[in-house]
Amino acid sequence: MITIRLNAGDIGRIRFALSPVWEAVTSVRALSNNTARSVHGPWLQKVRPSIEGDDLTLLRALIPSAGYIPDFLTPAPPRRSTSLESGLAAIAATPHALATAELTRLYRATPHPMLPDLIARPAAALDLITSALETYWRRAIEPDWRRMRSLLQEDLAFRLDELAAGGIERLFRNLHPSIKFSGDRIDIDRPYCCDGEPMAGQGVLLVPCVFTWPAGLAVTGAPHVPTITYPPRGLGRLWEDRQETTDSPLADLVGRTRAAIVSHLDLPMSTTHLANQLGVSAPTLSVHLSILRNAGVVTSRRDGRAVLYHRTALGHQLLAASTTLATTA
Repeated sequence: MITIRLNAGDIGRIRFALSPVWEAVTSVRALSNNTARSVHGPWLQKVRPSIEGDDLTLLRALIPSAGYIPDFLTPAPPRRSTSLESGLAAIAATPHALATAELTRLYRATPHPMLPDLIARPAAALDLITSALETYWRRAIEPDWRRMRSLLQEDLAFRLDELAAGGIERLFRNLHPSIKFSGDRIDIDRPYCCDGEPMAGQGVLLVPCVFTWPAGLAVTGAPHVPTITYPPRGLGRLWEDRQETTDSPLADLVGRTRAAIVSHLDLPMSTTHLANQLGVSAPTLSVHLSILRNAGVVTSRRDGRAVLYHRTALGHQLLAASTTLATTA
């Protein structure tokens, strides 16, 4: 059992963030713990032929299939949404003494022949680690990042609605079965305990993370910000192939472009993202989205500077009915 104790200041500083670095780090573990028939099976089959090499060998040494991962590899994002570059910069800025201590702890828990040299040369180690993470990200995560990010943003919108509707207790009640909020502490049902106590007053960071499925991870030791990751809602549909709608009853009804828009919005997307996906101009797409929104087929919400569109219940019904008609015709 992992326990994060909270004071009044901590409760007032509970916040959410997305982290590309967290996704990269946890996806390395997912490579070891998932199969072709698991929820991440389609991703595994796609990326495995292109990611093997020295960079992945180093990352596997740092991120074992179970147990401790050095906390400096997963820095707390300072804002709700950050870039890969800012996360890598935070890793590169890790104090050498802290990197050495955490790598030593890793070596004691999960010995690997690459670790002693990293421990002996922390400055060089941080350079190697950030370079390996960047290379791995470009190959394994970046091609699907927009899709992942849309899912994560949708989860954040839901969680913030839960917080507004029912407060902290409701937020944690629906966050993950293993995570319990008890007023002055958060308990995480995990088969091991974390060493160290967090510094009071830092709050708690909650990070939806695609690759932590089925259970989350936690960072609790000082000087790190207490952080809990959890699988986002809708993860099961992340890698599903889109339904083809070019020649379908729905396309006959609303036109091919609008049918394609409805099909692509299985996860929320911005106008720019949709335009790139469909190969149409943003102004043309905006006209179609306006018509679909007025008809109640799609809806939109603002996320920072972006407006994200997604299917409504009616849109889901139309797409499902169109697919059924097409397969029985």
